[in-house]
Amino acid sequence: MARADRRGIRLRVLMEPRHGSTYDDILALALTTERTGFDAFFRSDHLMGVDPEDRTYRPTDCWTTLGGLARDTRRVRLGALMGAATFRAPGLLATIVASVDEMSGGRVELGLGTGWYAREHAAFGLPFPETAERFDRLEEQLAIITGLWRTPSGDEEGFSFVGKHFRIEDNRTPPRPAQTPHPPILVGGTGPRRTPAIAAKYATEFNSALGGDLRERFDVFSRACEAIGRDPAEPRRSSVLPVACGSTPTEVERRAAVIGSEFMRTNAAIGSPELVVERIEELSALGVDTVYLHIYDIHDLDHVELIGAEVLPHVTALEIAEP
Repeated sequence: MARADRRGIRLRVLMEPRHGSTYDDILALALTTERTGFDAFFRSDHLMGVDPEDRTYRPTDCWTTLGGLARDTRRVRLGALMGAATFRAPGLLATIVASVDEMSGGRVELGLGTGWYAREHAAFGLPFPETAERFDRLEEQLAIITGLWRTPSGDEEGFSFVGKHFRIEDNRTPPRPAQTPHPPILVGGTGPRRTPAIAAKYATEFNSALGGDLRERFDVFSRACEAIGRDPAEPRRSSVLPVACGSTPTEVERRAAVIGSEFMRTNAAIGSPELVVERIEELSALGVDTVYLHIYDIHDLDHVELIGAEVLPHVTALEIAEP
């Protein structure tokens, strides 16, 4: 039996458009997400589409648009899945997220990963170190961000940090998020060693990414929590689910055609609302308590409306398997 405080799955909308977007596009989808009862609206943190040759792609900055949504929405939680630690310096990112959290009345969540898209970094002049260094930088960033957020304003000693890649000197005016002690932090990925170790130390929620053996990935994360004396049942566990849901075969086919790759289609829920519910039930049996429904056609607001009406009511009462 699941713990009482973990009853019910949180169903969230994740926007990662194939061809980019404008703020008006993003706002329309976020407002539909809010109106139809979903828990949160998340967006990807990318400046380029998966196809680097797609010249129609329109980049937008993740946290700039989340700041706009903080003022233009009222209930839905907001976040990035996943932000790239290579994009922003940690002190600046801590301040940006705290600002958006205050603007939203405490509805922001920070997802942060190593970054992975080398071509994107090259196209926008952003450094892209080797994998080991990116993990080092991610861990230092999380130490700095949480350290700044937890340092009381006016603290006599301030916050300082000396690492291999970042240095903070005597910050006595740290950024102040609205949430206490700070916004939830999401860390995740498929890495078998450093990802679960970093998540065990810093994450409010561990995201299992897409594909592979989720049960094994969660078991490794639980062992990483136990290794540092953390209760494995404390952090949430989430997964991404690409979705193409329709009331008719024609609708399903049209929405499935937008999903970008064979890998995504293999791991997607493609079919009727009943099929999508079944896929979410399978995830809940593995211990997933938060599902990010990956939406590709951000102009197809009827898609979100359908899932909100025909899927959401059936999954919010599901019980989650114990970690």
